[in-house]
Amino acid sequence: MVRQISRQQPPEPLDFFIWTVEDVGLWLEEINLGSYRQTFKENGVNGEYLEGMSMFTTEQILRFIRKYHMKWGDFITLCKELRRIKVACLKGEQKVRRPWWAPSCLSVVFVKVAEQNRQSRVVSLKLEP
Repeated sequence: MVRQISRQQPPEPLDFFIWTVEDVGLWLEEINLGSYRQTFKENGVNGEYLEGMSMFTTEQILRFIRKYHMKWGDFITLCKELRRIKVACLKGEQKVRRPWWAPSCLSVVFVKVAEQNRQSRVVSLKLEP
């Protein structure tokens, strides 16, 4: 099964943990940070990497900004948008759906488990108020 990516339809926020490099690029366009799309793609930044950013130390943040030639304001925007997605997930505002890579026969099972584990998954990201 091949996933079709539409430029008109950005990836769903709840799934950001499993976003591909292309999904991240579409999301960057959506939040007006599209100028970083190519460099993120070249460096393989995917949803798993974005999830790990919440654990970055100050040194890692500075390295990230230098590596991607990012302006401070853009980095802050990136962090705010990630936080917005995490808060929406925590509050249950995002619809749970089967990921593109999961077989359709597991749809019901996946959605049920995802709904039960939604809060524990987001809390594990060390979301701070």
